[in-house]
Amino acid sequence: MSKKKVLIVTQEMHPYTESSEIADISRQLPQYIQENGMEIRVLMPRFGAINERRHRLHEVVRLSGMNIIVDDDDFPLIIKVASLQEAKMQVYFLDNDDFFKRRGLFLDDKGVSFEDNADRTAFFCKGVLETVRKFGWAPDIIHCHGWMTSLIPMYLRTAYSNEPIFQRAKVIYSVYNETQEHTFDKGEFVVKASMNGVPDSAVQAYTSGDAVALHEGAIAFSDGVVVGSAVTEDQVMQKLNASDKPVLPYNRTGEFFAEYMDFYHALLAEEVEH
Repeated sequence: MSKKKVLIVTQEMHPYTESSEIADISRQLPQYIQENGMEIRVLMPRFGAINERRHRLHEVVRLSGMNIIVDDDDFPLIIKVASLQEAKMQVYFLDNDDFFKRRGLFLDDKGVSFEDNADRTAFFCKGVLETVRKFGWAPDIIHCHGWMTSLIPMYLRTAYSNEPIFQRAKVIYSVYNETQEHTFDKGEFVVKASMNGVPDSAVQAYTSGDAVALHEGAIAFSDGVVVGSAVTEDQVMQKLNASDKPVLPYNRTGEFFAEYMDFYHALLAEEVEH
C-alpha cells in the first residue's frame, strides 16, 4: 500500500520564524507523521525575517515563474526550498518581493498590522494550490495552520473542485486564537479573496455582518477542524459547535500527535466508506 500524502500549509514554522503556538506545532507535526509512515510536504511564506543564507534556501527554478492574480494584478511567484537535516524533511517557501520582503511577518516595527495583509493572504493561498498542482503531487490530507491559510478550504471546494490532483484530498483547518481579520476592510477583502470559479456566496462565508470572519469561513469549507489553542473566541466555537464537522479538541498532553494521526485516518476512512 502506498504511503498517504499529507500537505502541511502554515504561516509560521520554527526555526524559520520565531517560536509560537503555530510555529512549534508546524515544526513538530510533519516530522512526527513522516516518522509514522506518511509522506509529507510543507509550504509556508518566505518572510523577510527568514535568513536565506543561514537556513540554506535556494530557488526551485522548475516551480518558479508562475503569476498569481490578486485584485486583477499579476504578482510573480518564486518557490524556494530548504532542508531540515535533523528531521530529514524539506520545506518549500512561497516568495514575492511585494508581499514578503519586509522583515515583519504581519506587523510593522511599530506593531501596526500591514495594510495589505488581505492581499498577502489571497496571494499565499492561491499560490499554494498552484504550486501543489505544479508539483504533480496529489495529497490525501491538506492541513492548514493559521489565518493566512484560511482561504485554501474555500478555493479547494470551488475554483479547484474539478482539479484532478485535489480530487481525493481532505482538508483540515486548525483554529488558533490569533488573526488579523479585525484590520481587514470587508469590501476590500471580498475583492481580494475572489477569483474565477469562486461564487460570491462562498466569499461571503468569510464575513459576519460588517466584519471579516476568516476562521468561520474556513470551518464552513473544511472536512475536519482541529482546535489548536486552549482559548478560542466564543463566536468561532459557536460556529464550530453548530456545524457537523469532525472536530479534534485541544490537547497538549501525552502523545497528542498520535491523536492527529488518528484524526487523519478517520477522515480518510470516511472517504473509503462513501
